[in-house]
Amino acid sequence: MTTTAPGDPTTDSPDGASPDGDDRSAPAGSARPVGGAAVAFRSVVKRYAGHTALQGVDLDLAPGELVALLGPSGCGKTTALRSLAGLETVTSGRVTIDGRDVVDVPTHRRDVGMVFQAYSLFPHLTVQQNVEFGLRMRRVGRAERSTRAGDMLDLVGLGDLGGRFAHQLSGGQQQRVALARALVTRPRVLLLDEPLSALDAKVRVQLRDEIRRLQQELAITTLFVTHDQEEALAVADRVAVMRAGTIEQIGSPEELYAAPATRFVAEFVGTSNRLRAEVVDGRVRLPGHEVAAVGSPPDGAAWAYVRPEDVAFADRGLAGVVEGVSFLGAVCRSSVRTGPETLVVLDHRADDRRPVGARVALAFTPASVAVAPLD
Repeated sequence: MTTTAPGDPTTDSPDGASPDGDDRSAPAGSARPVGGAAVAFRSVVKRYAGHTALQGVDLDLAPGELVALLGPSGCGKTTALRSLAGLETVTSGRVTIDGRDVVDVPTHRRDVGMVFQAYSLFPHLTVQQNVEFGLRMRRVGRAERSTRAGDMLDLVGLGDLGGRFAHQLSGGQQQRVALARALVTRPRVLLLDEPLSALDAKVRVQLRDEIRRLQQELAITTLFVTHDQEEALAVADRVAVMRAGTIEQIGSPEELYAAPATRFVAEFVGTSNRLRAEVVDGRVRLPGHEVAAVGSPPDGAAWAYVRPEDVAFADRGLAGVVEGVSFLGAVCRSSVRTGPETLVVLDHRADDRRPVGARVALAFTPASVAVAPLD
């Protein structure tokens, strides 16, 4: 009788790999996959008992594009990713990879690589063996397996750590191993589900930039799920902001930041001051300033969303009292009380700092602002 310990590479796979999976054709010894696939969601609905997690989601990813799904907890972003991975069965709709509907295709035949928040490394295998795992399941020969895993470890900056075990690595190093393991099989789609949330701030930024570098170098289509807006804006070609199972807006990071299409996006992406304003003929009247409106809002009273960098101390303008100052390194962020229910936040140079309690005047300097109807 042969027994197998939990997590033995002959039985378990944290990546959903399988001995039935096919290997991508590429030159032996190359760590580079064969290119990204086009991905599409068409009217995808996912219902659980008494809850609809996805409500008719439509989304396209071009080959080699990185799209971030951004939203609060419970918005459906992870359910969408798991539906593409084959880890969730959609209630209705279509999910396609290069035009092929994969709704009924098992995970190991979808040609995807996955990296999750939990590193899920086999503790009894070395780093090299962990990365080789998917290739072993695909019955790739030992020599090629070793070469490809070594090349991928070099690519993620861990080429000299192949003989270590997971417990001998830092959190950032373990996640790099998980990334290498997901990429070594040369998938055409990479799925990243909150891959950085378990890391400390400095390591998160370093690994975030590393993921973007690898994604661009390998030209792999990537769906990146995160609740961290800075993370999404920093790495994505486009960002899809989700709310209650739907996509509120999708666009480039610059578009989402400068021209939010809904009140939710304006309040969720970045920091904004919400100020009462008047819209007249496509112009927004702020205190002491008139500016173009984003889109074509109707005339009348509205909320205007003004970014902190578009507010400045001035000799004349909206009067207020400084209530707080935060030093953020390159800039300071001050909070100014301009009314019983209005607190305006502005970013400014550290040498332009005003003391708490100082009476100041504020000027607004945006080229355009997003607006939304009053509550």
